Amino acid sequence: MTAPLIGIPACVEADGKLAYHWVAEQYIRAVTDGAGGVPVLLPAIGAPADITNLVARLDGLLLSGSASNVEPQHYAGPPSRPGTRHDPARDATTLPLIRAALADGLPLIALCRGHQELNVALGGTLHQHVEELPGTRDHRAPRGLPTELRYAPAHDVNLVAGGLLARLAGAALAKVNSLHGQAIDRLAPGLIVEATSPDGVVEAVRVAEAKSFALGLQWHPEWSIGDNDFSRAIFAAFGDAARARAARRDGGARIAS
Repeated sequence: MTAPLIGIPACVEADGKLAYHWVAEQYIRAVTDGAGGVPVLLPAIGAPADITNLVARLDGLLLSGSASNVEPQHYAGPPSRPGTRHDPARDATTLPLIRAALADGLPLIALCRGHQELNVALGGTLHQHVEELPGTRDHRAPRGLPTELRYAPAHDVNLVAGGLLARLAGAALAKVNSLHGQAIDRLAPGLIVEATSPDGVVEAVRVAEAKSFALGLQWHPEWSIGDNDFSRAIFAAFGDAARARAARRDGGARIAS
């Protein structure tokens, strides 16, 4: 069977007169080693992208984390504070791409910023500073830590009984890393909560009426697929859904020929 093609939208950063479209290696490895797919890096070009044609050619979509935040204009939020990093080219690409992917039944996994993009794309809103909410812990990783410690397990999440994640974990609790300053505020219509942190932050969601795998996670399972059974199970389930789509596309191509 042909390995599924998994699209990963890029982030954009400018360096003087040059702009770079990039994807961090851990997401590429999550596709190759965790989902068994072939990563396809998608430049963030916004409106010029032929979204419908792109979705038809892919077998899965991975929305990565990023140091940038979704611009609040996309969810009618208050203006960001000075110094907040944004990536308008990524927003212009991923938000319509998410909606097109779900409409077409393209398997989707959305991580950290991607989890927030999923909520915004479907009509939800975001908290811009979770650490300032009463009774909520600071979900950001402490500054200055080595990378391996920044992505180390930080707190438990409660997995909703009967949900997809609870089945994949075979447990009611999981320990996850935590590196985010924003989080879901108003849940988008059509999303179901799959996990929460002990302080009530929405840590995972599932698209209720999705035609295929469609999951958002506020944490970063891609960092632990080598030694964490739960993380491996998440990416394996995503990969299985992508392979099923690839098989259907291959079958249709053979029939057409």
